Amino acid sequence: MTWDWQVFLNDDGSGRTYLQWMIDAWGWTLTVAASSWVVAVLIGALMGTLRTVPNSPALARLATIWVELFRNIPLLVQVFLWYFVVPKMFPAFQHVPSLVLVVFALGFFTSARIAEQVRAGIQALPKGQRYAGMALGLTTAQTYRYVILSMAFRIILPPLTSESMNLLKNSSVAFAVSIAELTMFAMQAQEETSRGVEVYLAVTALYALSAFAVNRAFALIEKKAAIPGFIVAGGTGGGH
Repeated sequence: MTWDWQVFLNDDGSGRTYLQWMIDAWGWTLTVAASSWVVAVLIGALMGTLRTVPNSPALARLATIWVELFRNIPLLVQVFLWYFVVPKMFPAFQHVPSLVLVVFALGFFTSARIAEQVRAGIQALPKGQRYAGMALGLTTAQTYRYVILSMAFRIILPPLTSESMNLLKNSSVAFAVSIAELTMFAMQAQEETSRGVEVYLAVTALYALSAFAVNRAFALIEKKAAIPGFIVAGGTGGGH
């Protein structure tokens, strides 16, 4: 087999090289992943917290419905629902860019998984943490904000790292609604150049590099934010 890496220096027909096209596609992949991550963490933290708030069964049920709904529907189906169905049902969404719709789909899907991690992190904390906050005169909301969530997020950093890497890889579903990210670039470039090996190897390397960067970033955060004297094993923690 003959390698031809010069293919990336060829013009793609629009005045740019395939290398420039691939870098642009990489940027779109990172944009989709980063935007979806923000949505997922914000909503996931909220829903995971609501599932643990004492004496609020209605809120807990609402959060449970959210989690079960979005984690039990395949991601690609959710993307198609947002892209084809939601604009038909709600005309205001007809003018929303497809990028935003994909971010909603991917963010909501991932939020359900992060919500479960947040719930597990909160429940892994000794109950004395909540009681101590209340004893200091903090309200329930203040106790969660200043005491519980700050510790819970430190506990769930390992699974949150894996989920963030999965979100980056799941961003490839954006090709299904014509977002010019890495997977779409690979498909189109392979068809135009007939150099599938080189194209897919290069795209694979960029996905791997991105995931590795996410892993290293979270490893650094985990090291800096570790709770002294608190051991996490198998996704759960226990004070000692």
